[in-house]
Amino acid sequence: MDSKNEIILYQPNDSIQLEVRLQADTVWLTQEQIAFLFGTQRPAITKHLGNIFKSGELDENVVCSILELTTQHGAIAGKMQVQHVKFYNLDAIISVGYRVNSINATLFRQWAN
Repeated sequence: MDSKNEIILYQPNDSIQLEVRLQADTVWLTQEQIAFLFGTQRPAITKHLGNIFKSGELDENVVCSILELTTQHGAIAGKMQVQHVKFYNLDAIISVGYRVNSINATLFRQWAN
C-alpha cells in the first residue's frame, strides 16, 4: 500500500463487498464497516474497541482518525453536507478481528498482509 488516498473494493466472497479506504500506508474502516466485515453488530465492535483501549493494548489517539466525508444531504435534494466520521486503522481492525474470531476476520487478516 502506498501513502496516497485510495478507496478499493474488498470482496473475498459473494457475501462481502466493502469499500476500504487506504491512507497513510494503512487501511481505515468505520465501526459500521468493521461490524459488517466481521458479521456482527456495531455495539459489539464498540465494546471490543472500548476494551482494547481500556486495557492499553492500543492507544485510541494513534489508531483512530476523524475524517471529513462529503455526502448527499438526506432531506434537501441537490445539497451536499460534510460529516465528521471516526475511522479505525488496520491495527484496531485486526485487534477487533481476533476478538470476534470469525472466518471473515481471518480472511481479512490474510488479505491485509
